[in-house]
Amino acid sequence: MEVTRSAPTGRRDSVGTLPQDCVRFRGLHPGLFSTAPSRSGRVRGWDRVKSSAQFTYTACMLETRLATAADAPLITAHRRAMFAAMGSTPASILDAMSRNFQPWVARMIAEGKYMGWITEDTGRPVASAGLLVLDWPPHPLDLGSEHRGYLLNVYVEPEFRKRGLAHALVDRCLAEAHRRGLRVVALHSSDAARSIYEALGFRTTNEMFYVEQVEG
Repeated sequence: MEVTRSAPTGRRDSVGTLPQDCVRFRGLHPGLFSTAPSRSGRVRGWDRVKSSAQFTYTACMLETRLATAADAPLITAHRRAMFAAMGSTPASILDAMSRNFQPWVARMIAEGKYMGWITEDTGRPVASAGLLVLDWPPHPLDLGSEHRGYLLNVYVEPEFRKRGLAHALVDRCLAEAHRRGLRVVALHSSDAARSIYEALGFRTTNEMFYVEQVEG
C-alpha cells in the first residue's frame, strides 16, 4: 500500500496514535500495525514495524510532486546543502557551482532529461531527488540501450530525516527509470547514505575518475 498524500481524517484516538492511512508499507500487511495504544501509551507494533528494513514512514500532509523548471532555485539550494553537509568543499566553490547549476538544471528539466521530485510538508519543501538521463553506449550490463540513469541531488532537511523520505524519493526515481527502460542507474553516495542505497539494491563498482587540476 503506497500513500503519497493523506488528508487529515480528523481522528485522534489518543496521544501517540497514528491513523493507519499515514503509514506507507513495503511488503508488510497493515494488520501488523495497530492504531490502538498499549498501556505504556505507545502504538502497538510500532517498535516491531519501525525496526523492519521493509518499512518507511511518511507523515500525514506530506505530498510529493514532480519538479518543474521553476523549481531550479530550490533544487540548487538542496544540492548546495547536500555538499555542504559533507563538509569537504569550501563555501566559495559551492557558491560557484550553484551559479552554474541553476540554469543548467532548469534547462535539463525543460528538455525532459532531468526528472525531479519534491516532497512538501503543507507547502514547505523538505526533501527532493532527481534522475538524469545520460547518453551511454551499449554495455555488457545493458546490451541494447543507448542511455542510462544517474541518481543525484537526494536531500532531506535535517528535521525530516529518519522518516523514509529519501527511500521513497529514490523509489520514485527508480520507477521512472524502469518506465523509460533504463536498466542501469548509477550514483555517487556519501558514507552516511550508503546503507540506504544498498538496501535498494545498489552495489559498489570499480569506477574510477580523473579530475583535471585547474591552476590559480
